[in-house]
Amino acid sequence: DDNVIREFATINRGTAQDKGATRIGNDNLLMAYTHVAHDCVLGDHTILANAASLGGHVQIQDWAILGGFSMVHQFTRIGAHSFAAMGSAIGKDVPPFVMVSGSPAEPRGINAEGLKRRGFDATAIKLLKDAYRILYRSGICLEEAQKKIKALCAGQPRLGILPEFLRNPARSIIR
Repeated sequence: DDNVIREFATINRGTAQDKGATRIGNDNLLMAYTHVAHDCVLGDHTILANAASLGGHVQIQDWAILGGFSMVHQFTRIGAHSFAAMGSAIGKDVPPFVMVSGSPAEPRGINAEGLKRRGFDATAIKLLKDAYRILYRSGICLEEAQKKIKALCAGQPRLGILPEFLRNPARSIIR
């Protein structure tokens, strides 16, 4: 419901080799020339800017934004509240709340401005910045970072999606 799908956007149906459906949630914006390949799943309130393209079996969680001409490799997951800059080439999972850019895409920080717009308070944003430092700046292995982030996000229901996402990466995570 309430999706805006602009001119020349393409959405492919699902295949018999997967779930057989491409699913698009509510309140999404697919700008001109965007491409959603077969068996993709888009959550709610996502934005795919002009000519953003998804390979097959991509999952995009709620409130994620892909900049114009971004490309996402098949079987990749894009976490909730994440942001990909224009022209990003995404070949690995993007954790929730993280901003990425480049080709190949690299992590650039937390999507703090988007989180403020969605009502996240200063405490939650600080915790996410701490989680980002643990994941990307501490130099520890992913398994140890997962444990620390889980402890950091405990008692914060809105932030619990981060340790859950990190628990089962599909194509590894951008690191």
